[in-house]
Amino acid sequence: TGNWLLVCSVTLLARTAHGCPDKCLCYTASKTADCKNRGFTEIPARLPPEIQILQLQNNRIWRINQNAFTATPLLKILDLSNNSLSSVAPGAFQKLRYLQVLNLTRNLIHYIENKTFSFLPHLKELDLSSNSIIRLPETFGNSTGNITLLSVKHNKLQKMERILLESLPNLKVVLFKDNPWQCNCNIFGLKLWLESFLYRGGISDGIICSAPGIRKGKDLLKVPYELFGACPLRTAHVHLASSHHHGLEQRSSLKHGHHGELGDSGRASCEPKPKPRPASLRHAIATVVITGVVCGIVCLMMLAAAVYGCAYAAITAKYHKEHLAPVRQHGTPKGKEPFESSSA
Repeated sequence: TGNWLLVCSVTLLARTAHGCPDKCLCYTASKTADCKNRGFTEIPARLPPEIQILQLQNNRIWRINQNAFTATPLLKILDLSNNSLSSVAPGAFQKLRYLQVLNLTRNLIHYIENKTFSFLPHLKELDLSSNSIIRLPETFGNSTGNITLLSVKHNKLQKMERILLESLPNLKVVLFKDNPWQCNCNIFGLKLWLESFLYRGGISDGIICSAPGIRKGKDLLKVPYELFGACPLRTAHVHLASSHHHGLEQRSSLKHGHHGELGDSGRASCEPKPKPRPASLRHAIATVVITGVVCGIVCLMMLAAAVYGCAYAAITAKYHKEHLAPVRQHGTPKGKEPFESSSA
């Protein structure tokens, strides 16, 4: 019993020396702080500075302060799954320069701001699945190009910017499952990127369309290109003050040849562009030329037939005159009577 108390006392002193929070279990050998299922509402303070794995899943953490991880700069794995985060402030993780895995699944996040994950040059796995994300930024931040796995499945995304995916050149796995993807003109860039990604050997669970109705349940990669029309210009959707609207309409009409209002350009978000007029004019000219050639050939054939007919008639008449006339003269008892009677 005395030995057991001695071991417990040494362990308690070790935990106190390393600054492990009261509700957490800290393991020196694995450099892990186990703080899961402890009812935390914020990132706990007094974490050991040497830890590399921090387990905070299954708590009630609803915010992350700017300096929450200042004391733990060596973290490589951070698990914040199954908490109450509704947003993540840009720069919240910027002190974690060695972070490799960030798990934010099963939270209440609605959107990710631009450059939220800046200055995480070693980040390889970013899991944002099972949230309520409706919008992703054009970039996750500076120095995030080493991400190899990205999961956004089980969210409320309708589209995703192609420029965001292109800013992650080392992606090997990307998961899109269970999002209400709108398969209209706005997703055309994502379709092109996904085709290229899979061609290069990337792994993905694919994108299944939720709308419009005619494409619901279809694989985006199997929707033909010709079904995607051209999107209207972005300027048509920018909400400006009324004093700037008129000038914008004039610039738009001068640049693009439209005389209607901005609403006309956004009337059909995926309406295909009409074919240029010169193409139909060329077709018309070609049709006229071909018709003229055909008519000329027909006329020449008719003229040749007429000449042939006249020649045939002349030859026939000459034949009758030279060969049939003597026969008639010798075969008639009164040789000259027919001619005489005719002359009479």
